[in-house]
Amino acid sequence: MARLFFLLSGEHPTLPQAELQSILETEDHEYRVLGKLPQVLCVKTSLDSVKSVTSKSAMTRVCGLELLNCQATVATIKKEMSSASFDNVIERDETFVVRVRRVKGSGSPALRLELERKLGELILDKVQGAKVSLRAPQKVFFGILTGPRFVFGLKLADVLPTPFVARGPRKRPFFHPSAMPAKLARCMVNLAQPKAGELVLDPFCGTGTVLVEAGLMDCRVIGLDVQPRMVIGSFRNLLYYGVEPEGMACADAKHLPIAKIDCIVTDPPYGKLATTRGQKTRQIVEDMLSAVDETLPKGRRICMASPKSIEISEVGQQLGFKRVESHLIYVHRSLTREVVVFERT
Repeated sequence: MARLFFLLSGEHPTLPQAELQSILETEDHEYRVLGKLPQVLCVKTSLDSVKSVTSKSAMTRVCGLELLNCQATVATIKKEMSSASFDNVIERDETFVVRVRRVKGSGSPALRLELERKLGELILDKVQGAKVSLRAPQKVFFGILTGPRFVFGLKLADVLPTPFVARGPRKRPFFHPSAMPAKLARCMVNLAQPKAGELVLDPFCGTGTVLVEAGLMDCRVIGLDVQPRMVIGSFRNLLYYGVEPEGMACADAKHLPIAKIDCIVTDPPYGKLATTRGQKTRQIVEDMLSAVDETLPKGRRICMASPKSIEISEVGQQLGFKRVESHLIYVHRSLTREVVVFERT
């Protein structure tokens, strides 16, 4: 077990942390939360968890081995650094660089630069033969000014947002303006907690965003939609990203043509750009949840997004599902999404 810190994306106050913890649970990594700071989660867990997080997360940015966690003053940081151990962190004659990030307006640009310089000097004093390299360092030490705290350690991995941008709605062969961003779809898949090889169903597959993200995580996927053109378009998108679905069908979600699945991740139709065929979104959601029955084993999850006005949490609980968590996402003046996770009891 190691003390790790994770720099989270700042695009939402609760989803990044929820996604990270869901990944640790899905991959069976024992963990204990040591601290929650603005855009930072400090956790005691195995080093193997870093690979799981970097391969699956959409909303984590940096994973690091924690060496220091203290008040964000130069005097305190220097004092704590004097007793910090660099054994097995950097070897004699290795090159390194120090980088410090400010989040949520913490600290100041001047403090950031001062810490990079002073921390570099302290490492040079503690590690014989070590050298600074700004262009191609062998080790990167990473600090975060977050609120009144400073978290510092050895960077273990970056999680770049570039692949999710590359899979944006307009980058796919088949486009529809109601399509969900890849990053949110990936996050929702993680909240549903499927393991590699398990079967993920999206009963309102649309352009296939959820299915693409689940497939890229080595899950098996099935997509349904009442509109034939959406099924065909979704299939094109899946093949474009190298995902071969277990099946795609034109079907009504209130009559699921599937015997057993491991989880459901979906974004039912709503708004002017999506077709509901005259039904209200709340009724569509109720019909789908009512149809799940034995198709979804007890203890398994459904992650669903819908307008806040639908009160989806109440709908699920009234139908006997356990609400695990809920997150509100402001989209624009007339739409706030609620992303909710249910568990079948």
